[in-house]
Amino acid sequence: MTAVSASAPAPAAARRATLFALAVVFIDMVGLGLILPVMPRLIEEVGHIGLGDAATIGGALFAVYSLAQFLLAPMLGALSDRIGRRPLLLLAVGGLGLDYVLHALAPSLGWLFVGRIIAGGCGASFVIANACLADVSTPENRARVFGLMGAAFGLGFVLGPGLGGMLGTLGTRVPFWVAAGLALANFVFGLIALPETLAPEKRRAFVWREANPLGVLTVFARYRGVLPMAAVVFLYFFGSAVYPAIWSFWGIAKFGWSEFTVGISLAGFGGVMALAQATLVGPAVARWGEARVALFGLFVAAVVCLGYGLAPGLGVVLVLLLLHAPEGFVHPMMSALMSRAVPEDAQGALQGGISALMSLAMLLGTLFFTWIFGYFLSGAAPWRSPDAAFFTAAAVLVVPLGLFAGLMRRHRI
Repeated sequence: MTAVSASAPAPAAARRATLFALAVVFIDMVGLGLILPVMPRLIEEVGHIGLGDAATIGGALFAVYSLAQFLLAPMLGALSDRIGRRPLLLLAVGGLGLDYVLHALAPSLGWLFVGRIIAGGCGASFVIANACLADVSTPENRARVFGLMGAAFGLGFVLGPGLGGMLGTLGTRVPFWVAAGLALANFVFGLIALPETLAPEKRRAFVWREANPLGVLTVFARYRGVLPMAAVVFLYFFGSAVYPAIWSFWGIAKFGWSEFTVGISLAGFGGVMALAQATLVGPAVARWGEARVALFGLFVAAVVCLGYGLAPGLGVVLVLLLLHAPEGFVHPMMSALMSRAVPEDAQGALQGGISALMSLAMLLGTLFFTWIFGYFLSGAAPWRSPDAAFFTAAAVLVVPLGLFAGLMRRHRI
């Protein structure tokens, strides 16, 4: 496929590029959702260990995934400005397929770590996919196109866990083969249909400073009032890391859930969040304003997290999943509030900084909460409980709630 050299790709090429970029994000999230319900059993089987130790290993696997994203996302974005989007998107999709095959065949825990590092680097492809969409859209329709990206992200995570739970009943490694097949199909589609969306005359030299993942965080210190809100965002994502860290392990340890039940619960979790963001954000902001909506989301985050730790059974968990919906307000509201405090020419830097901050918080939070979970299932703990991580996370989430309430009072936001 030859590069599109005009200022903007032809309409047919733009449609193919948009479809492929959306498919990359969708299949990435479907693949992640497919494997979550079976990861606890796979780690137990491969490592010949119990559930508590498996949770600790699972946290380390998620951490290396997040670390790879944190380190590579800025570099891939800068590199795509130099060599174009097409080769890096194809490399990312092919790498994801390789990761799933490694998991399906893994004879030891070491292979799982290799696969997760590859997946983290390839999962940073959302940065290139966003750049691809920016290439083929106009300023007037860019918000709508990025909205489609959010929809693909949410839909992938809703469908993936449910499908993974069902496939997990056929065997621990079946979901990985299915995920590999999806990635391969998307790679073939891209090889045939994906055009290059960045014209040669629009490319620029690779700048190492822009590829530094810590460098993008300095944007928070440049503008008045942004750094305290960045602290709220970091602490919120650190606390909410408890969900990807232990949800599957917690459901198995506390309730004896099957892979199917784990998958359905994760699908419900993602569906409720996506529905809240799609239908409730606009009316809520119009009535109460961004700051109050964010504060309410932070309050719900702390209360519901405590509720999961106290839940006696699946019925209460399902009710809490519904009550959990307003937590989906936190990220978009905080992003909107922070964007008001920076000039228009710094919006890209701000979003890059928020992305890096989220990755770092999730990395550290995952390690922390899986350690808490594993410790309180071990004989070394003063008492054994699968709920200790949720109680700890609820206490952590009270901190950004109080911090943001103080910011609202002091700065009248």
